[in-house]
Amino acid sequence: MSSINFHSIQSSSMTLHKYNLKRNFDSTTEPEGKIEKSKKELVFVVQKHAASHLHYDFRLEINGVLKSWAIPKGPSMNPADKRLAIMVEDHPYNYKDFEGTIPEGNYGAGKVIVWDNGTYTLADEQNEHKIETILKSHLQKGHLSFILKGKKLKGEFALVKLKTKQESTWLLIKKKDEFAVESDILEENKSVISNLTLEAFDK
Repeated sequence: MSSINFHSIQSSSMTLHKYNLKRNFDSTTEPEGKIEKSKKELVFVVQKHAASHLHYDFRLEINGVLKSWAIPKGPSMNPADKRLAIMVEDHPYNYKDFEGTIPEGNYGAGKVIVWDNGTYTLADEQNEHKIETILKSHLQKGHLSFILKGKKLKGEFALVKLKTKQESTWLLIKKKDEFAVESDILEENKSVISNLTLEAFDK
């Protein structure tokens, strides 16, 4: 995996500025934004979030931050489902382990659990040595293909940017492979960290 150069770190720091501005860290237990990265494989996380509207936050580690999308209907293992994914502000790397209750009056107030987590790679394994450079380029082009190695989400997926007036609208699509199923993966509703449902979580 490629190392992060100075310009990547500087750019990532700028992207976390919006995350930090939206939060009062004297009130919320969410981690403050700073640049970190995995020592080996890149990580992903999906957090189930009961804010004003229940949704799932899908996050991919790229260049020391978690690129993030809010998915109202949640991810699917069925290639027939094309899930709307709204790109939101970058989150810090250590947000990958965050579970808790964001207090009332704070941005995103509500309960959060880690619904799934794991590592991910490029769909094209020949370019693994420069994965983050390729991911950044594909992100700018509006089409990412990757393989998830999660506890619930497995196999190849794509994030495709929609050509609409809203710059932040994407689709998350499961590719047809040996992991694709028609059953609803969201019925597996417990945290992969605490083994609690969102309803049972009270921290």
